[in-house]
Amino acid sequence: MTSIAAIITQDPVAMIQLRAVRTLALPDWCIAAGFVRNRVWDHLHGIVPASEPVDIDVLYFDAGDLSKEREIAHEGRLDGLLPGLPWQVRNQARMHVWKDLPPHRDTADAMIYWLETVTAVGVRLEDDDSLTVVAPLGTDDLLGLRCRPTAFGRTRRLEYEARIDAKRWREMWPKVRFLE
Repeated sequence: MTSIAAIITQDPVAMIQLRAVRTLALPDWCIAAGFVRNRVWDHLHGIVPASEPVDIDVLYFDAGDLSKEREIAHEGRLDGLLPGLPWQVRNQARMHVWKDLPPHRDTADAMIYWLETVTAVGVRLEDDDSLTVVAPLGTDDLLGLRCRPTAFGRTRRLEYEARIDAKRWREMWPKVRFLE
């Protein structure tokens, strides 16, 4: 079976974007969500090149600076490196507030509070150019073309269903099985 790291490393656009983010030297960072999910599902559906992302979700964890301004500054730096891309940089140390949850411990901990398991997968380009996959809920669903809610997503069932419908995943990736 093809690995997530192999799929991402074979995508020159993904690697350019990962190299750009790596230059920021963010603590506990990865690019996650659609950046990974869409590329993996496109690959498993034979869609080449991969679909353009609606956004590029850059996650990091810095409990020492919870300001929105820092995230905006990081987005500005990335736009300077690769202009016109839909960068979304978010410090996971502050994401618990709007979900009314206890503070997250790190980036991976924040990801378990996303709605679906297949979105809670990220990749980080290390200094030696190897990829680290950040997948606190595993990668079996993503690679097995199964979409299911996380434990948190099961508590927000309507949001989970609305998200899948709004993003048209059933149409875009017909091989994916959507589970309860």
